[in-house]
Amino acid sequence: MKLRQFAVLTALLVAASASGSGTRPSGPDIPARPIGVSQVVGLHGLAGAEFGASETELTRRGVLRADADTCGMTLAGHGTASPIFVDDRLVLLWLDDPMSTPEGITVGAPVEEVLSRYPSAVRLHAPQRTYRFDGLLARDGDRGYLFLHDGTAVREIIAGYADWARRLFDEGYGPC
Repeated sequence: MKLRQFAVLTALLVAASASGSGTRPSGPDIPARPIGVSQVVGLHGLAGAEFGASETELTRRGVLRADADTCGMTLAGHGTASPIFVDDRLVLLWLDDPMSTPEGITVGAPVEEVLSRYPSAVRLHAPQRTYRFDGLLARDGDRGYLFLHDGTAVREIIAGYADWARRLFDEGYGPC
């Protein structure tokens, strides 16, 4: 990964985490449930945007585009999935509502539901005195889902290569 790409990725993830980007209010009196009709994102990626595909190829096919009002590239027709590239390859997708996993987990889903649908998920703890979320990493071979949560509900979902998701969690994250 180029240093500039890593710096931009880190800044984006930190800003989203600190601002609560993509989240809705929650608490004991507000159910942490997703809103809207979900689009399923599997561990292969999305239709037309598979993990491992090159940035060059996705751009050539018209799947990848730069929008003026976003902080990076977006996937055509998938405004709630932000691609993350390393060495010209799609390695992760940052998902927002209404995207879901095949098991029905979306932003806003309770942490207990994630653990019941992904019983082998590994708990990841954010460094103390940071504004980062804790995580649950659910692996299936070399792919996985990283569920960032506030202890009650899922706040962010990252899908893709499990090693890159873990690295993103360990080294810090930002949405741009």
